[in-house]
Amino acid sequence: DLPTTTIIMCFVDEVWSTLLRSVHSVLSRSPPHLIEEIILVDDFSTKEYLKEQLDMYMSRFPKVKILRLRERHGLIRARLAGAEVAKGAVLTFLDSHVECNVGWLEPLLDRVRLRRTKVACPVIEVISDKDMSYMTVDNFQRGIFTWPMNFGWRQIPQEVIEKNKIKETDIIRCPVMAGGLFSINKKYFFELGMYDPGLDVWGGENMEISFKVWMCGGEIEIVPCSRVGHIFRNDNPYSFPKDRVRTVERNLARVAEVWLDEYKELFYGHAYHLVLNNVDVGDLSQQIQLRKKLQCKSFRWYLENVYPDL
Repeated sequence: DLPTTTIIMCFVDEVWSTLLRSVHSVLSRSPPHLIEEIILVDDFSTKEYLKEQLDMYMSRFPKVKILRLRERHGLIRARLAGAEVAKGAVLTFLDSHVECNVGWLEPLLDRVRLRRTKVACPVIEVISDKDMSYMTVDNFQRGIFTWPMNFGWRQIPQEVIEKNKIKETDIIRCPVMAGGLFSINKKYFFELGMYDPGLDVWGGENMEISFKVWMCGGEIEIVPCSRVGHIFRNDNPYSFPKDRVRTVERNLARVAEVWLDEYKELFYGHAYHLVLNNVDVGDLSQQIQLRKKLQCKSFRWYLENVYPDL
């Protein structure tokens, strides 16, 4: 009695074999009755093989749908476009360069079923971008951030593991999710205002959704029984309208203004050039109103209860 899920996979100019591996791993390693559909969101790719050839190839899989965006939206808004048309009770976001492992889906859906405000993330394993080899990773780590909001992974200290008798299969509370791969109840995602639509292209959206989930009554978990391999690559296929660093920094400043309360001074202290350059974060009124409406807790509460070791 697990809920069904819509898989949302956004891509732009993805390598053919990589995109196919991602889709086939979902199709072959997920119980069919749990997959409502797989929505491939084409964020205005330029490669010829991703047009008619992809349509032809995917037409043999009735559950695979291709949503073609007429202009470049960027990852964040492309995901929102996929979410808007999704039919499943749960949304599962995946990157287009992954390989889902055996039994990856059920543990994620099980957590979301347990409580609708749980956001479930798989353990992200590493696929080499040189030879496609698959490497397992340590279970005992969680996503964190350091100032000025840089995402990173941190080992759970050995003494904490021993003191709390943490087992390999135990769920890990995660202060910040990596952002690429997670399952979330669709209604809850919409209640949270999804991603802030004012965020551009890519970057910072994982901070925004993480703070929002924790501060507004939800929780983020890493589920060690669920494993998904991910190709980490040096270059990003997205061309940024400004430049990449400026786009990400503007997004982070936007998140800081809405969610960090007095701690935004720490963010700006570590990214002082943003103050000097008077970065334009755009209109925040809807986001601030959303935070009031959801009666979210303070950032101080988040630091004291979710991420005290910052």
